[in-house]
Amino acid sequence: MRKTSRREALGLLSVATGAAVMGTLFTGKASAGTGECKTPKTPWPYEKIEPAVAAERAYKGYYEGRCMYGVFVSIIGELADKKGFPYNTFPFDMMKYGVGGVNDWATLCGALNGAAAAIYLVSSNPKPLIDDLFGWYEVATLPDYRPLNPKFEIVSSVSHSTLCHNSVSRWCKASKLKALSKERSERCAWITASVAKRTAELLNSQAAGAFKAEFLLPARVKECRGCHEEKSPLENTRGKMDCSPCHFNLGTKHK
Repeated sequence: MRKTSRREALGLLSVATGAAVMGTLFTGKASAGTGECKTPKTPWPYEKIEPAVAAERAYKGYYEGRCMYGVFVSIIGELADKKGFPYNTFPFDMMKYGVGGVNDWATLCGALNGAAAAIYLVSSNPKPLIDDLFGWYEVATLPDYRPLNPKFEIVSSVSHSTLCHNSVSRWCKASKLKALSKERSERCAWITASVAKRTAELLNSQAAGAFKAEFLLPARVKECRGCHEEKSPLENTRGKMDCSPCHFNLGTKHK
């Protein structure tokens, strides 16, 4: 029988390792020497995160993978450092898809997208947290967190929307700067930090049993839903976000 060379042995080890990694990704299971390690069902165990630490990590994460990645890694990356498995198995780079409102389509703000993903991963009751976060984002003057070492000083604005398009456009109007400027990119880094900070605060509050939902549908949204939501005369749409930033010139009769 021919002896296996050192190079061939290393090659076989590489193939075996690759197979184990692929098995983990596709089945959620990995060999663990004497047994089998299974990725647990969600929610994964949560541990308190310092909001300011999350904010700084998100700010830096923005420049690594932009808005969605920045918020997600600020929460789940912190938990990976604190707790290890299963957080350290997550493929963080996949969250880069949320850049610019998903692949620069300017839809849902990437920071909110990353936050919602993180919340669903660790919270046993994620929906009210997301409602509070999104409702806050619409009406708060943002960004409300200044990084320790900013590249520029940034003015704040109110988006009245969860959409990247509206959020950026309103900031451009307030700042008198361009959407593709370095300052706007820095502004979104600050927004990423602000959303990460707020997300950590909400998760900490819920984990401590102190969370009380604050989100209420604005009166104008209720008015719109009266005609357009489920069991209404038209029933042709759905949603919770403020309608007015996009539908701003309808008048009293627009059916």
